[in-house]
Amino acid sequence: MAVQGSQRTATGGKASKRLRIEMLGPVCVRRGTTSLDAGPARRQAVLVALVLRRNRPVGYEQLLDDVWGTHPPESGHRVLPSYVFALRKALDPQGTKPGTSVIRGGGGGYRFVLDDLELDTAELEAHAQAARRAKETGDLATATDRFTAALALFRGEPLAGLPGPFARGERQRLTERRVALQAGRMECLVGLGRAGETLDELAALTAADPLNEPLLGLRMRALYAADRQGDALKAFAAMRARLADELGVDPGPQLQRIHEAVLRRNDTFLLGGAPARPARSRRPVNDLPGAVGHIDGRAHELDLLTTPAPSDTVSLTTIDGTAGVGKTTLALHAAHRLRTGYPDGCLYADLRAHNEEQQPLTPQRILRRLLRSLGEPSHESLSDLDELTAAWRTATSSLKLLLVLDDAANARQAAPLLPAGPGSRVLITSRRRMAELDADLRITLEPLETRGAVSLLRHLVGQERADSEPEAMSELARLCDGLPLALRIVGARLQTRPTWTPAFLVDRMTGDADRLAELSAGDRSVEAAFRLSYDQLPPQLQRAFRILGLTPTTEVDKLASAAMLGCPPAEAENVLEGLVDVSLLQQPGPGRYRFHDLVRAHARRLARTTPEEHSPARTGLFRLYLDAGRLASDWGPGGFPTGPQPDDTPFSNWQHAERWLDAAGTELPDVVAHAAELGEADHACWIAEALTDYFLRRGHYHECRATLEAAFGCADEATDRRMAPALRSGMGMIDVYQGRFEEARTWFTTALGISRQNGEVREEARAMAGLGAAAFNLGRGEDVIPQLTEALALSERVNDRWLTGMTLSLLGYIHHHHGRIETALDCFGLAYIHAETSGRPNLLSQTLYCIGEVHLSQGRHREAYGMFRRALDQVAQTAPTFQQALLLARLGTAQEATDPDKALTLHHEALALHEQLDPLKEPHYDRLEMDIRCRLGQTYVTAGRFHEGREQFLAALTIPGAPAHIAEYARAEAGLSACLRTGPEDGDAGLVPGRH
Repeated sequence: MAVQGSQRTATGGKASKRLRIEMLGPVCVRRGTTSLDAGPARRQAVLVALVLRRNRPVGYEQLLDDVWGTHPPESGHRVLPSYVFALRKALDPQGTKPGTSVIRGGGGGYRFVLDDLELDTAELEAHAQAARRAKETGDLATATDRFTAALALFRGEPLAGLPGPFARGERQRLTERRVALQAGRMECLVGLGRAGETLDELAALTAADPLNEPLLGLRMRALYAADRQGDALKAFAAMRARLADELGVDPGPQLQRIHEAVLRRNDTFLLGGAPARPARSRRPVNDLPGAVGHIDGRAHELDLLTTPAPSDTVSLTTIDGTAGVGKTTLALHAAHRLRTGYPDGCLYADLRAHNEEQQPLTPQRILRRLLRSLGEPSHESLSDLDELTAAWRTATSSLKLLLVLDDAANARQAAPLLPAGPGSRVLITSRRRMAELDADLRITLEPLETRGAVSLLRHLVGQERADSEPEAMSELARLCDGLPLALRIVGARLQTRPTWTPAFLVDRMTGDADRLAELSAGDRSVEAAFRLSYDQLPPQLQRAFRILGLTPTTEVDKLASAAMLGCPPAEAENVLEGLVDVSLLQQPGPGRYRFHDLVRAHARRLARTTPEEHSPARTGLFRLYLDAGRLASDWGPGGFPTGPQPDDTPFSNWQHAERWLDAAGTELPDVVAHAAELGEADHACWIAEALTDYFLRRGHYHECRATLEAAFGCADEATDRRMAPALRSGMGMIDVYQGRFEEARTWFTTALGISRQNGEVREEARAMAGLGAAAFNLGRGEDVIPQLTEALALSERVNDRWLTGMTLSLLGYIHHHHGRIETALDCFGLAYIHAETSGRPNLLSQTLYCIGEVHLSQGRHREAYGMFRRALDQVAQTAPTFQQALLLARLGTAQEATDPDKALTLHHEALALHEQLDPLKEPHYDRLEMDIRCRLGQTYVTAGRFHEGREQFLAALTIPGAPAHIAEYARAEAGLSACLRTGPEDGDAGLVPGRH
């Protein structure tokens, strides 16, 4: 534990029992006169991160970032409770409950309760504020005493030895605060005629920070006061040379004025004896415009903006977002809530970055206006930005101001306008994300959620009128994309047209062009606001904005953008980030980008002016989806004999392509539908076919059907005649997967006829194999062996390894079903050779599963276990939950005779995986559960645990729709009957459900 600070007592000399934490040196904690052990350095760092958050909750991830930085513990936030438990034990009085502890948990984080807590940093701030007030009123003696008292609180380096980014930042801040207090004290001493006392300390400070111009200016004044004019001039000359050599700049205006005053022996300027900032009699100024406009759905952002800010620094908050999202309204509402906390004034400046009628204001004009607002008209003649900036910082150095800078073009425009007074606060709104500014808080404003958007519309339209058509109001909110500017325009149109109904306006806003046309009222226009942002883009970003508006999906990434823009992915990513920076694109997740709906509509309207850009962009995008689908498909190159082959592709392998498709998610059918709408028939059909295997392996049957149906509409227009039978075979495959075998037969029969008519051998083989699969599942497998044998010959003839392996597997199923074990194993063995050649884990796992099933049916449990384990290892590479659950259940059955306990564990793991499936999307959900429970029940019986076995069989029989799964239902009934015969219990007889 650190060395204790000075003993403090409560009124009357009695020792205080309050908790005291000292951080202006090594961390020291006491309660009354008793030292408390806050533990090792990292635990102290957790304590400091909570205490200095000023009673605000700190999330787990924030705490990890604060204390561990870029090297978090492997256990993640689970390590935090042990630190907090130890701190509570050390800091709380004995018997304190967690709910009344100084450290409270909840909401995904912790909060340190500051009630009845003594902090040396708070005492430091109190002394500093008192010193500043005394200095402003000219009481330099009192100010000196208060500065001295503040500095006496430092016991060495603040937060000495504490690790982590937060402690490092606070240590630097407190160190800088110490230097500022030292400078304030020495400035008072100079004013009191005691300059000689400051020379050694000033020499040390300027040596430690040789480019600090204010410190050097103070040292020059002290040297001059000590009758050392020559040393003062030498110090200035050394600074000027150092600035020129290291930074290539001249000394600032204030330091030059001090230099001139030393040359001229201007005692009044240098030693006038007045306080650094005399007390002012002016009235506080309030330039804030009224907080016009109802505000909804911004409670969280308002809370963030109005949270108390540090009193020892200038607090800076940036609010960015797309045009019309309500940045100004939010900033002004926040400013009006905050204004009472800024007694020296509240200022507002419109920087006009996006103003159709007026040019953006230069920082010089804004500074002159701000200085006039503070009663500093003497700077009107200044035109140099550096001189004006220095004057502004001098004028605000002792003031606590609230400043709103609205519609800033960039950081270069805003940076010179920041005031210098500790405790001042600045709110900056901009369409650009100004990463160059060192902001304490950054808020990216998004459109309103549906509830907030409808609430704003109801306020504008009137409750009675709005509530008469709630669905139309919700649709208007959607058509406005939650954009407050659009919502206000819609509200204004309904206000000024009392005969219009919300539903009538919805009809008028159908289609992108009509929607943008309706979102205009007087001089307010959503499209005009967007156009101002677009007009300020460089040509490269303007072209990208137009082209990316053509994408058929809600989101894009760098690969899709690169394909459309015809550039490398890295260059495309820079373009995307550039559009994010100016709030024309959103970034919903790492590497994913999207337009607001209205911004997309504007981009598409702009794209109409450059039709020559459309074809190459769309072709590039469609080719990317085609390559991804074909690479991700288990069919392999032989499965797609027509159309472009994925030769020059950005995907490194099939896994990369598969992950890319996963990120696109449910939007893949939209790509095919868009191609079909544009008349790109070949691309629509090729992409739909390429995605079929990908969709089916993931159980995305609805998306697969929607994709194929979108392609059907233009299949007759495709130049690739193979597509007509191929798409129908795809539909048949979906029906086989979903258990709709009669419908599948119809699709495959049609596909077979078209294939033979067109002479498409590969499609003929695929259709024949599909017919065999449907017939086998309909109980007519023996009859189709000749047809499957012919399909096998055709697939080998066209060198389609995937189809050959699948046909061999289907023949193996049929032979196994009819008891021809060795023939079945021969078929599966040949299928495995083809699967091994492709190297795809899905094919390998399926073939291994089939071989394992044969061994299991013959009682060869060891061989079956080996096959199922190898199959599971393959499946784990692609993580399809259904197959994993299926294989785990069979592994359990294979283990049943030799290790029942392990078998039970495997069955329960299978059930846990089954619960992760979506019963609405997985057609075999109930059948799989029945299968797992029957196997689990049988394992319980084998282990002699008849009661648990009976429960599993009963659970299988009571699954909704269980009787439809005949084989599984029969197994469950037989298992339940065996349990009742072997180990009956009272009352069981009435529990056997019958068929319905």
